[in-house]
Amino acid sequence: MPDFSLLECFPAPSDTPFVIEHIAEEFTSVCPKTGHPDFGVVTLLYEPAPSSEGGVCVELKSFKLYLQSFRNEGIFYEAVTNRIRDDLAKAMKPRWLLIKTDWKGRGGIRSIIRATQGTVPAHWLHA
Repeated sequence: MPDFSLLECFPAPSDTPFVIEHIAEEFTSVCPKTGHPDFGVVTLLYEPAPSSEGGVCVELKSFKLYLQSFRNEGIFYEAVTNRIRDDLAKAMKPRWLLIKTDWKGRGGIRSIIRATQGTVPAHWLHA
């Protein structure tokens, strides 16, 4: 199972609002129907809460290890996306967060899934 406990955070460095974007280009999980590997790109976009309010940022190595914990998991695209959103929202409690998963095509169909937490500014919704 994907391992929430792998996620580590550090204090946000500023009270001034800023946006962080991390792109993981080598995400893999397994199709629960066929057992074949699914390949995708995971984009995390978020605004941490201010440091004075206990805001935190996800530490990159821990994020990478967390994403790798999906490697052998039989899980649908939609569940992957929502699980990542829920775990990161729980770990960081950001002002807002957007997870986008962009999956390699299979059978002529490509999928892009977006899951949000909080009020994402409109200009970021289709980033």
